[in-house]
Amino acid sequence: MPLKNVKVEWERALEEKNCDKLLELFDYYIDSVGEEKLEEELNRIVNVALNCEDPYGLLHEIAHIYAYLGDEEKALESYRKIVELKKENPLEYAEALYYLAEAYEHFGMIDKAIETYEKLLELEMDVLKNERETALTLANLAANYNELGNTEKAIELMERAREVFERIGDERNYMISLIDLAHFHYELENYEIAEKLIKRVLRSPRDSEIDVNAKLVEAEINAGKGDYEKSFRALKEALFRAGEISDDLFDVVFDALSDFIGGLLTEGKYRPITENMEMFVELFEDDTRYFFYALKELARWRSGIKEAKESFEEFYSNVKNEELKALLDEWKRPRLNLNLGLM
Repeated sequence: MPLKNVKVEWERALEEKNCDKLLELFDYYIDSVGEEKLEEELNRIVNVALNCEDPYGLLHEIAHIYAYLGDEEKALESYRKIVELKKENPLEYAEALYYLAEAYEHFGMIDKAIETYEKLLELEMDVLKNERETALTLANLAANYNELGNTEKAIELMERAREVFERIGDERNYMISLIDLAHFHYELENYEIAEKLIKRVLRSPRDSEIDVNAKLVEAEINAGKGDYEKSFRALKEALFRAGEISDDLFDVVFDALSDFIGGLLTEGKYRPITENMEMFVELFEDDTRYFFYALKELARWRSGIKEAKESFEEFYSNVKNEELKALLDEWKRPRLNLNLGLM
């Protein structure tokens, strides 16, 4: 759409308080606004958004621009105003609290997110009496407590959520809660408990996305136990399943695999890499296969086998993907700074 038309449509949408149209045009219009006028424009949009029936998509976009301007408090101010405006209607108030808590999470304000989720939990339990929403909030609280490092509290809250999901027959969220519990127990090095939980998920009928996430947790549990072959096999299965679902999920799994390999290299654990890279080659028909061959040779080279350097360079030259080449460039340096975590 020509810029002139975008501006005309934008002004009409502001006048009509049409939030759906504003959201549709947002990126086009904001890109045309000079930075010196950006805050003035955002104030105009906020004044409209506060009166929308569903303002949250628009608020999300506004928050990102305020964050770009370095004003995270301003980004959150609109969410807090919505909360105040919705207090008289319990359902709308609950929705507003949820989006405020989610915004706090997004900007890393975990204490504030927890405080807001706890208000939401009280509303859901005492007023709305919606068991499913209560359980979802318990799960969100658990994730945030874990983010703060209070994994014991996270387990307590997730167990409460799991019990509710099981009782009301919400199978999908029940499975997700088991995966989260397994991950929390892994973080506390309770590997036996974590393994039992993840096996309950993997032996049950489940959707593909749950399967992928279960395999990721299974991989980290096996890594914690030092069984690297099983970790790589779980990651291979997760990568294969993710490729059938979406590019975004595939990227998440590939990043987890890369972090795991990088961690092994950092710790000088080369043998698991040399013994397990070829299982990934068969998943790819493009130059990614050479990436895994190169990794095997890099591990051999780093372990002291000098002739592996030549074969590494040969495979490296066949990798055309610049992001993969950048990973290899980073990993072949003498000193690395990567973590072993999977999640």
